[in-house]
Amino acid sequence: MPVGPTTRRRQLGADLRRLRELAGLTLEEAGARVGISKATLSRYETKEGVVKWPAVDALCREYGATDEERLALVELAKGARIQGWWRSLADPIPESMNLMLTLEDEVVREDHYACMYVPGLLQTRAYAEAVHRASEVQCEEREVQHMVDIRMKRQELLERQDPPHLWAVIDEAALRRRVGGRDVMREQLKHLLTMAERSRVTVQVLPFDRGAHAAAVGSFAVLRGQAPELDVVYVDLLGGGLFMEKPEELERYKLAFEYLSAQALDFESSTDLIDRISKETR
Repeated sequence: MPVGPTTRRRQLGADLRRLRELAGLTLEEAGARVGISKATLSRYETKEGVVKWPAVDALCREYGATDEERLALVELAKGARIQGWWRSLADPIPESMNLMLTLEDEVVREDHYACMYVPGLLQTRAYAEAVHRASEVQCEEREVQHMVDIRMKRQELLERQDPPHLWAVIDEAALRRRVGGRDVMREQLKHLLTMAERSRVTVQVLPFDRGAHAAAVGSFAVLRGQAPELDVVYVDLLGGGLFMEKPEELERYKLAFEYLSAQALDFESSTDLIDRISKETR
């Protein structure tokens, strides 16, 4: 799995904070030693904004880091400037989508709970168009197509030689909600069955008869990085989404996903139910 710019930036921030705390220095003390402000060093550690690699080099020396650690962090600082494919798009994209694309480009696993629609990475184009038209009623058709193009491009993540593991727990309501009409829905359910056959895609259905459950509040995704401290939760909200990375927030959603997965049908029973719903969509 390639290490992208956001993973590099987040890892750099976590490592700088760890080294400073090991050295027993405050933000103000460490910053003063290398000639940067407390606010600037705080941004470095909280993974916000651009970092200057000479400052990282100087900080590592003040912290007593080994040469190996120092050179590795300098490389992280340099690599954090690399930008992803979506930066070259002619039309702008929402800031929340920009962050999602950045994070998603670097994950090793995504855990999705979907209660309204099939997860975006598993949508057909026709289904995605219908979702965007319904969700963004004031959007012009050109904008709808632009957003759908991005969603289709996102799906190339699953075509990589070493793709992340996508685990989706889908509420039965999302499978029975007729998005875009019968033909569109039938095609979507067929596509879902095809994707579920992949070794790196796991699909489970949470049936109606399970009753109330841990995520009645809405859909969410846990984006898992190459280390636990790089994990992020994304929660769907009206008009956008919310990203969370505090340990207590991550733990809450990870436990919720584990519970939902345990409550959902097993893999074989899930595909049987999807197939049955598909045949009923006529």
